Amino acid sequence: MDKATRLDALLPGGRGVWIPIDHGASDYPTEGLQDLEATITSLVKAGVNAIVAQKGVVSKYSHLCEGTNTSMVVHYSVSTRHGGPDSDNKVIVGHADETISRGGIGVSSQVNLGSNHEAAMIERMGELNRQAHHEQLPSFGMIYARGEHLNVMEDDPTGGQAHGVRLAFEMGCDAAKSVWTGDKDSFALVSSAAPIPVLVAGGPSTGNARAILSMVHEAMKAGASGICMGRQVFAHPQREDLARALMMIVHENADVEHALSSNGL
Repeated sequence: MDKATRLDALLPGGRGVWIPIDHGASDYPTEGLQDLEATITSLVKAGVNAIVAQKGVVSKYSHLCEGTNTSMVVHYSVSTRHGGPDSDNKVIVGHADETISRGGIGVSSQVNLGSNHEAAMIERMGELNRQAHHEQLPSFGMIYARGEHLNVMEDDPTGGQAHGVRLAFEMGCDAAKSVWTGDKDSFALVSSAAPIPVLVAGGPSTGNARAILSMVHEAMKAGASGICMGRQVFAHPQREDLARALMMIVHENADVEHALSSNGL
């Protein structure tokens, strides 16, 4: 399987519903991740395009995705809540060449813009993407503009998020994650910052399905290519129903009310 085929599986028609579940490596106990098999099974039943997880999780549970429309992406960045001044320093904990044998079809890494460790994280992302290039694997960039040294330009209404997407593209990522900037006009600048798909993040869990779907609906109208949303989905009491509703918004252009009512939300 070549890179284009793998990318099409992750982003069919250029759109994707991705659910990251890597949070347990950084912060545990984590609501919704205590029973990984149950969580992954429900997401697969909902038909999500990708589950993003640390390599140990992919090795253990990728068999649950076999013969389905769901694939797994290995997230190679990690830090923990116990790291003190290094807690935002995402180190790389693997090599792209182990991705396929573990059951994944793509790689992911993270950079925190404005962090004291920004330069090292950018270098690590570049190296992982180099490896992925030679392994014919799609690469995904989670870039968050939130460090203490963040220096946002005066004419940037995105708060540095557009720069994050541009950086992911220039480092060789095939898709990027960005947070919602609050309105369609500013997010349109994020989604147009680079010629790669931009997936919108969800943020901390709220349990509010209507608010989640409304934000995604607005993001799609502003040029997003889908979502990369973790806690809002896996920690939701109706995660499978919510995941199905998100699939309707992203892939069927459904309106919020229809997605809610069709899935009992």
